[in-house]
Amino acid sequence: MTFLLVHGDREYLRAPGEELQTDLGVLTVPEDAEPGDRLETHLGDEFVVREPRGPDLFDHFERTGAPMMPRDVGLVVGFTGAAAGDRVLDAGTGTGVLAAYLGRIGADVVTYERDAEFAEVARENMRLAGVEGTVDVRTGDVTDDLDSLAGFDLLTLDTEDAPDVVRRAPDVLVSGGFVVVYSPFVEGSRAAVEAAEDAGLTDVTTHETIQRSMQFDDRGSRPDTRGVGHTGYLTVARWE
Repeated sequence: MTFLLVHGDREYLRAPGEELQTDLGVLTVPEDAEPGDRLETHLGDEFVVREPRGPDLFDHFERTGAPMMPRDVGLVVGFTGAAAGDRVLDAGTGTGVLAAYLGRIGADVVTYERDAEFAEVARENMRLAGVEGTVDVRTGDVTDDLDSLAGFDLLTLDTEDAPDVVRRAPDVLVSGGFVVVYSPFVEGSRAAVEAAEDAGLTDVTTHETIQRSMQFDDRGSRPDTRGVGHTGYLTVARWE
């Protein structure tokens, strides 16, 4: 178990028995620490013990590239109804945000990452998320193993060759199962749509993922003009 130690807007991940050293002082996390405990440094500053949840893990995972945003994860779950007990095949693990979220809702996930270093980082992130027992991070290309992969409720893809895998979705998914393709470019989404239609999948839709935070001040209220609200495109399809 790893805890989040929180003081104002400052957060640190530490396990029981580990030491935290900051300008606010030094403290050692007790072996019997529980969420909600308040720990004091030797200088008297207080940290609250918190159990990390999805958004916290997103902020603290070691990153190997641009991770899937929480809003995209939410759409994947919302569009597919992913739930505890589902079997998920994921390709393009990267940082592992999607795999970790799905593992934390109780799904059994097999995820493929081609880059061996990225895969090792993802394994460590799964340990941090507490889902190393339900998320199997495999090093390799999912296309090499497709002949032996079947019976999945959900197939999620964040790879350049996603359309090739989509064409094999009927062999991988159970009846009523979903495939979701994330693409940063609309051309990738179009290719995924064509592949889904070629494979005989139904309910094929593509959604641009956009989120804007709101800004409130004395002048009035409006969407925040800072940052980019667009992340990418999600193509969703279903096997009968």
